Amino acid sequence: MRKWDLKFTGPTGRANELWRIKVLKRFLVPNHHPLCFVGAKEGVTSKDTPTLKSTISTEREHVLLLSSLAKEPKTQQKKMGSSILPVHILVSSFLTLILLLNFVDASKKCYIVYLGTHSHGPAPSSLDLETATHSHYELLASILGSHEKATKAIIYSYNRHINGFAAALEDEEAADIAKKPEVVSVFLSKVHKLHTTRSWEFLGLQRNGINTAWQRGRFGENTIIANIDTGVWPESKSFSEEGMGPVPTKWRGGNVCQINKLRPSSNAPCNRKLIGARFFNKAYEAFKGKLPLSQQTARDLVGHGTHTLSTAGGNFVPGANVFGNMGNGTAKGGSPRARVATYKVCWSLTDAASCFGADVLAAIDHAISDGVDIISASVGGPTSLTPEGIFTDEVSIGAFHAISQNVLLVASAGNDGPKPATVANLAPWIFTIAASTLDRDFSSTLTIGNNQKIKGASLFVNTPPNQSFPVILATDAKFANASSRNARFCKAGTLDPRKVNGKIVSCLREGKIKSVAQGLEVLSAGARGMILENQAQNGNTLLAEPHVLSTVSTPENHPKTEVAAHTTATHIRISPARTLLGRRPAPVMASFSSRGPNKLQPSILKPDVTAPGVNILAAYSEFATASNLPSDPRRGFRYNVLQGTSMSSPHVAGIAGLIKTLHPTWSPAAIKSAIMTTASTRDNTNRRIRDAFAKKLADPFAYGSGHVQPNSAIDPGLVYDLSINDYLNFLCASGYDQQLISALNSNRTFICSGSHSITDLNYPSITLPNLDLNAVTVTRTVTNVGPPSTYFAKAQLPGHNIIIIPSSLAFKRIGQKKKFKVIVQATSVTKRGKYHFGELLWTNGKHIVRSPITARRK
Repeated sequence: MRKWDLKFTGPTGRANELWRIKVLKRFLVPNHHPLCFVGAKEGVTSKDTPTLKSTISTEREHVLLLSSLAKEPKTQQKKMGSSILPVHILVSSFLTLILLLNFVDASKKCYIVYLGTHSHGPAPSSLDLETATHSHYELLASILGSHEKATKAIIYSYNRHINGFAAALEDEEAADIAKKPEVVSVFLSKVHKLHTTRSWEFLGLQRNGINTAWQRGRFGENTIIANIDTGVWPESKSFSEEGMGPVPTKWRGGNVCQINKLRPSSNAPCNRKLIGARFFNKAYEAFKGKLPLSQQTARDLVGHGTHTLSTAGGNFVPGANVFGNMGNGTAKGGSPRARVATYKVCWSLTDAASCFGADVLAAIDHAISDGVDIISASVGGPTSLTPEGIFTDEVSIGAFHAISQNVLLVASAGNDGPKPATVANLAPWIFTIAASTLDRDFSSTLTIGNNQKIKGASLFVNTPPNQSFPVILATDAKFANASSRNARFCKAGTLDPRKVNGKIVSCLREGKIKSVAQGLEVLSAGARGMILENQAQNGNTLLAEPHVLSTVSTPENHPKTEVAAHTTATHIRISPARTLLGRRPAPVMASFSSRGPNKLQPSILKPDVTAPGVNILAAYSEFATASNLPSDPRRGFRYNVLQGTSMSSPHVAGIAGLIKTLHPTWSPAAIKSAIMTTASTRDNTNRRIRDAFAKKLADPFAYGSGHVQPNSAIDPGLVYDLSINDYLNFLCASGYDQQLISALNSNRTFICSGSHSITDLNYPSITLPNLDLNAVTVTRTVTNVGPPSTYFAKAQLPGHNIIIIPSSLAFKRIGQKKKFKVIVQATSVTKRGKYHFGELLWTNGKHIVRSPITARRK
């Protein structure tokens, strides 16, 4: 089969040609079924008329099956009844555009073949790596028939800590290799999507505070934090090496810095702060087509990765703000003296769902090998509901191998709330983070008609403060042929400029965390401003976004925002946006934050904790536009405000870095426990945390153990620790095959003991999803990490009988372990099918060690 590569390198010649391509049929590629493209051949000339099997428009990222460059006579085209598709090739003035047209058997897909853990140990030699890769080729060759075919098919060989490979396979070939006894799982590589000057003060950290986690944790000094994301803008002052000593000797990543310089005279992008940068794009290119050379870099072109990495480990930068004055203050990360490394796995300039699982897995494998301490991964993909799902997810597999090498992986819970059972990153060895608000608002006031005032969220206002404008509902401003549903969301092409010009348009928020495209449609139609009203699903979560025109976000069904009650004669005035601190109540759970219960492992509560993830200001890519819309001319922003669990996750990674610095020998589970058991379920009014959705009290399915408290987490008193064997026993109790479990144990035989229960994993929370009227006993073990003392238990669970045995635990030394039992029994009055929430407290007068209890009578 012939393979073609069309390369457009500038504004002349082919870059401006209009190709007419006959569409054979459309080929829809589900997000979780990435199609693998293989090979390419350069040199297609204008006289060539190849038969095309596939093409990708890099501008829109649509996948089509095409037949040929249509040069047939028009009469023949009519005779064949073909539809003709004009394809415009657009070239950025900054980037070289390469359009790959590859021939591929459409039946081939990206599969990951997972084989467990390598037997070569944590410090493999170059020979070990070569041997591992060779074994992958040999295994695949036994299915495909030759070593040559296997070599062509394999995209990645995971040869460091994770044992497996990614390859372009047909379904039948994948099924055949899955039958091999040494194979743990074979699964389609998923497409994962991307899920501060004030937040650290809100969390109680003060730079000069004597007993704060910053001081005690030495600002995360020499802890190494890796970020799996869109890369980094290394010139940001957040990654300045000022005040940093030599790179720690535990760093094994060498001097690898895969970032292009902005100018030949520029300093090296990496330094003693940003100590490493790698990119992983083989799977993305296999699916989307080859990237231009200028994009084959760990440099961040969209801002997301720079934002998350600076939140976790950015240095102190005074005077950080956006739009000149919003959020002005000192930017810093949770571990401002940590070393950071970036691993770029997400590639699209416009699409959040551009992080390919095979690339993510390769990045995690390298990060572990490089010697990092913490991995922050603000990504997540669809999760299989089968028991095997825990080992058919790239983040889950990577996190398991990370903890086996004493590396904690912190991941975002997802932005698919407020619906239940939407939480992502479900495995017990992943630290899963929800999102909530902080006590800062970016605010603007709408003055409507006869001096009615409504406060909303706004980051950008450029209308004159004393000038008012007529208001119009989007549904009244639509084209005659546009649907009212599309118009109410101000979708592209729905608003009639003749009706909109010079007015303020009232739209309904369509998305959960990003609505800037709605503002673009309103601006394009000639409006002066936009009111963006929340839907029911958005509740009272007000997002301040970098819109392209003056915009104010308002709560759902606010009585004063009933713009429909006003006529076009009504005028609205928008006040300048300003920053308000000390807002109450805070935190409030963000409506978009994904919720439990855990649909894969119901006995494990997810999310684990919540952290700030609404209106977060952090470093940004100076290449990216303010709104991330390609047509937005506003570039060069050093800081920006973003939303999502992508922002909350690195907050926790930064806190984990502080604990790792103070307690370098603590396991990932101990660090996780310290943060979970000291989390709070109270807001800054000392009332229970509320949920922005439906204006109700939040529960553990929204916030897990609660809102993080770093000053308490640095000194938790007791921890619930876990070893690899504990996780393996959990898998035994979950019904996993013993041979599979041995593969995870470096192919050393692991004997499952029948005495382990799935509820006995030494997790810092307790979840019992299938109670009957019989009593259930749960066993836990705590480890003392403080001075000698005696702890006393207190527990409550509405509608249930609960007993703790023993009710007190006396510790004489650090490291001493004590076991206890929790006996829970539902009663005849306990409502079936409904979850009940309680808690277990261990306190010694100084420390409060809290575990949420979640139970349901089946």
